Amino acid sequence: MARWSICMLTLATAQLLGIASICRAKDLLDQEYQRTSRISPRFDPEELIKMKEALKGAIQIPTVSLTPGEYNTTALLKFGEFIRKVFPTIFNTSFIQHEVVGNYSHLFTIQGSDPSLQPYMLMAHIDVVPASEEGWEVPPFSGLERDGFINGRGTLDNKHSLMAILQALEFLLIRNYIPRRSFFIALGHDEEVYGENGAKKISALLQTRGVQLAFLVDEGSFILDGIISILKEPIAMIAVSEKGILNLMLQVNMMPGHSSAPPDETSIGILAAAVSRLEQTPMPNVFKDETLKTTLQLLAKEFPFPIDVILNNLWLFWPLVSRVIEMNPVANAFIRTTTALTMFNAGIKVNSIPSVAQATVNLRVHPSQTVEEVLEFVKNTVDDDRVQIHVLKAFNPQPASPFDDQALGYQLLHQTIQSVFPELHIIVPGICIANTDSRHFRNLTTSLYRFTPIYIQSEAFNRIHGVNEKISIQNYETQVKFMFELIQNADIEQTDVHHLHDL
Repeated sequence: MARWSICMLTLATAQLLGIASICRAKDLLDQEYQRTSRISPRFDPEELIKMKEALKGAIQIPTVSLTPGEYNTTALLKFGEFIRKVFPTIFNTSFIQHEVVGNYSHLFTIQGSDPSLQPYMLMAHIDVVPASEEGWEVPPFSGLERDGFINGRGTLDNKHSLMAILQALEFLLIRNYIPRRSFFIALGHDEEVYGENGAKKISALLQTRGVQLAFLVDEGSFILDGIISILKEPIAMIAVSEKGILNLMLQVNMMPGHSSAPPDETSIGILAAAVSRLEQTPMPNVFKDETLKTTLQLLAKEFPFPIDVILNNLWLFWPLVSRVIEMNPVANAFIRTTTALTMFNAGIKVNSIPSVAQATVNLRVHPSQTVEEVLEFVKNTVDDDRVQIHVLKAFNPQPASPFDDQALGYQLLHQTIQSVFPELHIIVPGICIANTDSRHFRNLTTSLYRFTPIYIQSEAFNRIHGVNEKISIQNYETQVKFMFELIQNADIEQTDVHHLHDL
């Protein structure tokens, strides 16, 4: 029982709820396209060194975002100068236009040779979360290379993606590549603090120009390696939706007093009881959702007995499977709106009862719910008129983007994964449990996909926004290769997309 429970936990972690389909690629490009000249993603030793050193240099610039509107502007300006120096071909190509948006974000417009093809967008962000040196094996902004890894803040979130996109384009241009399909590269400077002055302004600018995108690719999911230990191979996941946000301030105001004669209830006690009720009353899970059930059934054939039997008979075993999923915090996040108490403030003196107590709660809203529904649930759970509930920040989750045979962006990602990672046989769409800048571009396209083409192990998840963040050099080289291939693959026409998966 314990063994299969562990397996089911890791399965749920990898699944990302979502949308049910296991895709086994056949062939995206038709025979005519296959006969056209393609540039091989082979890099010589000197290019590999330049690639590695460029990422190190990017990590060494502390482009930290603290709060909305509060970021290291000196570092952001330096980063703009840095990419000009490292990628000179991009900045000196006649069919590429570069613009600075919101003072620190960057927008590249790459003009293709065929204006009949709808453009697309590649995204990444410049900023990183703060990092003190405490707990780090090396200084967090050193970009130090050690044991085949490049260390530092941003190596997994998200400068590796930014540099891989620009590096791939630089190498393509050096090889005289001219794209058929136009595309944009959007590099926001404040994604870690909601992207209001970066990605949102880029989106607004493009909207004034009448731009509509065929699809968009941003960060948000990975190739999960060893996370489902019972499977013999990794699983690639393309996030087709992402959670929303509801940040709340809970506040209690009471009469202050001396601690020697305390009242029956204090502001701290009332507030503590309220947040405890929130923690003890989780949002309802959505495990009964038919898409998740179908996906688990499709995964069943990858598991040995008795897991395959359980997943093929969810009508009988779903209560048990649901409870197992809930036991793992990461897996649990895929099947419900989560509640996290992140700040608690009250009191200034040991012998003084404070008049005000405040707590901040961060809720990640599942796509099956709305912000309004979650807020109502919170109010009913707190159920105390003395507790004031203030909304600090809120936006609804993103609906699922298409992933059928006619979904150009999804199928291009699928084909490129199979090309660059031929060892992968399982590709599933899913949900991004974090937030990305991609949501700001919903006005330009309904096809938003979140995928980072690197292998990631369980321990690496804790390094994102944590200590000792690092990326293997091999992972990064493959990421550049992936972007090199994806840009070329995107030059096909919409009608070239074939049926790519068996269900």
